[in-house]
Amino acid sequence: MEKETVLVGLSGGVDSAATAVILKEQGYHVIGATMLIWDPSLPVPKGEHQKNACLAPEKEDLSEVEAIAHKLGIEFLTVDCRNEYRTTVLDNFRLEYACGRTPNPCVLCNSLIKFGVLPSAAARQGVKFDKFATGHYARVEKDPNTGKYLLKKAVDLSRDQSYFLHRLKQEQLARVLFPLGDQHKPQIREKARQAGLKVADKEDSMDFYCGDYNDLLNFPNKPGDMVLQDGTIIGKHNGIWNYTIGKRKGLGLSGFAEPMYVVALDAPKNQVIIGPKSALYSDTLRADNVSWVAGEPPAPAFDCEIKIRNLHNPAKAHVTVQADGSFTAKFDEPQMSITAGQSAVLYDGDIVLGGGMIL
Repeated sequence: MEKETVLVGLSGGVDSAATAVILKEQGYHVIGATMLIWDPSLPVPKGEHQKNACLAPEKEDLSEVEAIAHKLGIEFLTVDCRNEYRTTVLDNFRLEYACGRTPNPCVLCNSLIKFGVLPSAAARQGVKFDKFATGHYARVEKDPNTGKYLLKKAVDLSRDQSYFLHRLKQEQLARVLFPLGDQHKPQIREKARQAGLKVADKEDSMDFYCGDYNDLLNFPNKPGDMVLQDGTIIGKHNGIWNYTIGKRKGLGLSGFAEPMYVVALDAPKNQVIIGPKSALYSDTLRADNVSWVAGEPPAPAFDCEIKIRNLHNPAKAHVTVQADGSFTAKFDEPQMSITAGQSAVLYDGDIVLGGGMIL
């Protein structure tokens, strides 16, 4: 029987390298592919912050990927995704901040670039493969009752990355492999170490960009008012994109009886709204641009758990799907810093139902 071929997204890190090792051990024919997303024309200063991030000069990572491929004896190719990354991820990133929202670029990158452009472009380059695999910590299973694919949390919840993958479609899940979904990080490092890979002890990538986000936004100053919730002007700002919901430090405010936080951003009025910590709590949200893993919501209204950002502990809520495709959620307990632009991801236990962008 002919071996199945798996295209593995190699990043130069230990997780994707271990993914290739595991798949080889399982008898697959493995081909490594690296997406090129770094655009040297970006107005980004050089420095240490360029290391250990997804969006950074790729010369060092490419040499590590080539070393991994050579050590494992697998084919390796690069796929130019720079134009799609700029228009899909970076342009959206700038637009969201300009509108007073706080986006999570990794969500769009995963669904549209890593699991979309990368395998599609590799196929156009003549690469034939049966499955696509990455080093994400998540699991995919086929539901025997419905025949649909389930996206599930990783066994190691401290590494779980299902939040970032909630926009994957059924056709993508049908061809994807996540070999690390039932593993723990020490096991992965040991797997890479046993394979003789130098990246076994490489530190993890921490963010899509490790410098100041203003490097990427590159907006001119746009002065406006900092106001209390009743509209009282208490200071000035140079651009709402310098602030996120929940920010406390660096506001330049004093004379208040209690700590003050950014509680809202009003883009039309160009205002940063300040209030006490209690004003950060809300028990409702609305989200649009919704994606359901099964292709449809589980019901017009249902109970589930929701993560309002990656490191948020899932909170119980009742969800109602609206006629326009958006959904509203009512939490059992008020949640802190529900932030427009972030993803609200819905879970039924360890199963990802879907998610949307918080309005």
